[in-house]
This record gives sequence, C-alpha cells and structure tokens, in this order.
Amino acid sequence: MKKGKVYIVGAGPGDPELITLKAVKCLAAADVILYDRLVNPVLLDHAKEEAEFIYCGKIPGNHCVPQEVIQKLLIEKSLEGKTVVRLKGGDPFIFGRGGEEAEALARLGIAFEIVPGITAGIAAPAYAGIPVTHREYGGSFAFVTGHCTTGKPDNIRWEYLAKGVDTISIYMGIKNLPYICSQLQSCGKNPQTPIAVIEQGTTMNQRIVTGTLETIVETVKSEAVTNPAMIIIGEVVNLSQRLSWFSPRKREKVFI
Repeated sequence: MKKGKVYIVGAGPGDPELITLKAVKCLAAADVILYDRLVNPVLLDHAKEEAEFIYCGKIPGNHCVPQEVIQKLLIEKSLEGKTVVRLKGGDPFIFGRGGEEAEALARLGIAFEIVPGITAGIAAPAYAGIPVTHREYGGSFAFVTGHCTTGKPDNIRWEYLAKGVDTISIYMGIKNLPYICSQLQSCGKNPQTPIAVIEQGTTMNQRIVTGTLETIVETVKSEAVTNPAMIIIGEVVNLSQRLSWFSPRKREKVFI
C-alpha cells in the first residue's frame, strides 16, 4: 500500500482566528488528526466528518499518551496510506516536540511537511499590548523553556540571558517562576525589571498580571495564576498600559 503523508501543523496560540489558511486546508484533507490539549477544539470543525480524532493531551506531570506512542501512531497511520495531521498548539518547532516527530518519520522515509503556527511567545504579549521588540526598549529577544525533563531549567545559560537579551519570553514557567526570577537576579538582571505573566493569552479567558523580577512571584501566587501562561520579561512590558487593545468581553469576530 502507498504510504500516506504526515503534516505537523501549528494551530496557533488559542484564538481560533489565528490559525493559518494552510493549516485549515490540512485539517480539511486529513483522514486522521492527532491533537494536543492546548488546541482550541473549535478548530476540529474544519475537519471532514469521517476523520478519525486522537487526543494526545499533555498536562504537567500527566501525559495521557506518551511521546513514543504518539510517534508510533503517526508512523502506523501513515503506513496505512492515510493523510495524517499532527495538530499542536502554537508552532510545532517551538517547544512543541515537532522536531522529534519529524525525525521519527524521516528515519522511516515517511513523507512529512511542517506547517508553522503563530507561537504564544509573540501572540500572547501582542494581545496584552506588549511588542517583544521595540526600537527604544528592545532590540533582541529570546524564547526560553521554563521547564526541562529534570524539572527546573538548570541547563539554561541564565547569565547570558540576564546580560545579553532585552526581552525574554518564557514558556511553561509558572511552577519554576521563583527559580527563574532568582537566577536572573543572581546573574545581574535588575530586580526592578518589568515582568508580565499572561494566562491563557489570546483567548476569552486571557488575564494579565504584572510586576518586577522582585515582586512577581508573590503577585502570581496571590492572584492564583495557572498554566497555560507566558512570562514576558523586559522593558517592553511597560508599554502594555498604553498599547493594551484586546478585551475578551468586547471581541469582534472576523473569522471566515
């Protein structure tokens, strides 16, 4: 039987209107869709009625489908001659394990395609009125994981981030926020550096709390902020008060 093809697709950061046209076309053509927890379920409406849906959601400390099983399913379904979509929140190559899945397919000569998505590290701050770059406040930015396989992101070169990057976007960092703030300060980052934590960015449940490296841990604790959330560190955070435009309650629908 002819091998199928796998599309590793970014679904965007949560707002269903931020998915790309190419991603929508992939969903419409798919025989099988393996989708993650952070994918807005509305996006599955783009699929054909007879498509097979496989939930592969992951929450911190609880992966209902292990990564090895996901990769095995991608291989098995494609070898059945099916068109397979692996649908991921954000962008598949930014902390989405898309590279691991592509490697597994490449080893067996299975055709695949990467469909980039809008990542939360840019979209969530944009919806909070925070540009990750700005000529006056930030000429460099970095995407950083706030969680590693060992737990704390202790293999990150925090000294370089503290001294060499203007804006830092941290994914999956709520649990390790005290460690992150401590590391940056101990490496020379000003304790008064502004920081924003954006919970469920770009969605109708978006919530923003702000502070400094010195104060944000207590603020996040008192406000009971939970995942999913993006942490944005840098002077650009101060622009949020002037540039904040998104109101979940007053959102206008423009999707076609």
